[in-house]
Amino acid sequence: MKYIQVVVGLLLCYCLYACSPRPESVQPADRLLVLYPEYQDVTIPYNVAPLNFLVRNEGVDAVCVSVKGASDSLEINARGNKAIFPLKAWRALLEAEKEHTLEVVVTARTDGRWLRYPSFAWQVVADKLDAYVSYRLIEPGYEVWNALQIRERCIENFEERILADNSQTDGKCMNCHVHGGNSGNLSMFHLRGEGGGTVLNRDGKLRKLALKNEQMISAAVYGDFHPDGRYGVFSSNVIIPMFHAESNRRLEVYDTVSDLAVADFDGNRMILSPLTADSTVLETFPTFSADGKWIYYCSAPTVPLPDSVQQLRYSLCRIAFDANHGAWGDRVDTLWNARLEKGSVCHPKASPDGRYLLYTVADYGTFPIWHRETELQLMDLQTGAIDSLPMVNSSRSDTYHSWSSGSRWFAFASKRGDGQYGRVYFAYLDAEGKAHKPFVLPQSDPEKDDLTLKSYNIPDLSATPVPFDASSIKRINRQLKAEEFK
Repeated sequence: MKYIQVVVGLLLCYCLYACSPRPESVQPADRLLVLYPEYQDVTIPYNVAPLNFLVRNEGVDAVCVSVKGASDSLEINARGNKAIFPLKAWRALLEAEKEHTLEVVVTARTDGRWLRYPSFAWQVVADKLDAYVSYRLIEPGYEVWNALQIRERCIENFEERILADNSQTDGKCMNCHVHGGNSGNLSMFHLRGEGGGTVLNRDGKLRKLALKNEQMISAAVYGDFHPDGRYGVFSSNVIIPMFHAESNRRLEVYDTVSDLAVADFDGNRMILSPLTADSTVLETFPTFSADGKWIYYCSAPTVPLPDSVQQLRYSLCRIAFDANHGAWGDRVDTLWNARLEKGSVCHPKASPDGRYLLYTVADYGTFPIWHRETELQLMDLQTGAIDSLPMVNSSRSDTYHSWSSGSRWFAFASKRGDGQYGRVYFAYLDAEGKAHKPFVLPQSDPEKDDLTLKSYNIPDLSATPVPFDASSIKRINRQLKAEEFK
């Protein structure tokens, strides 16, 4: 029986090979190659899933793709316009070609003629990208979250699983998921609404927390973990959405009040500072430094809202934090002055090695997702130098980001595809601090992005998977009362 199965398998492979069109009488192409995703000349980690793509030139009904390295190669032939690489062969190729450049040649049959396009390159680096990325899958509307999920995807293959599904949590909004130390064993996200709270995962133990005390203006919103996992820093915000009258903008979201607070997860207490709870100043998007000694955040003086929303600009600030005593510092430093820079900062994130601070800059405000001008900037914390990242940014809203644990890669959300739907991109930062052209999250079927009418929101990287799933969150939502904080 086993012998018969082997023979049948070999015959199937032979038939597939024989049925795949083979290039003949090949001519040089007289037009540009159009791919989706635009994977030409990108830098990739050796552990990434296959970069499957579509050839979007008109009339293509068969493709041949050759990938050649210094010691190994891979070739595929297929009907249609999809180039899909076998996972096992792809892994072997990238493992063999670490620190080498792959030459990619696409030959496509168009109207019965085989055309060979100019080659492009994939640079394979040995710096590993964290294997997991989580994100919200959400409709790119205004306050539409009737079908919302938090998912976790393995970037080394195409496995994806649902971590939380609001159809199982009484329709609650779910947001602000983040990992601590790029570990699946330390993470949190918020369940909004009645009976909700912040779901904290520490080593697989799930808690539901009410991160608010009498001094806070709201429950915790945007947050981050201290490196030791005992503390989290959060903003508390009163958030107002506003529709734009301008045709090139859809939605503005702004804070009428916002302060900062540190949560002590072991002591069930919130720690506030008068320096970050000033009623004349808006503070938001706090994050810890890599060593936990500083809290970076965004700060703006209040202005009349909504009339003066275009004058609402946030500076990048920092304040010390003493984890041994659970105490805020006594001075605020400004690292990036919004008035001088004529912009507004959001989402600062420190690289795990402590060298860099990555953040987004928009013309104004604190909700950059609908600001097409939003771009990423990189600050060298040793020299103060700022890189505007021209190789990374696009003309269409490059926003929320997170670092990989090795500090050589970061993920970010971008609407560069069609201006409507956010997708996850990855960019490489080499040892000299030079950023390389990013690539979008690969899919098993390269047509998936066209068919997915939802945005990938808040991509967050982790080296390991989280130890829970949607059924765990369903149970937590219905059975666990939120722990009070004082």
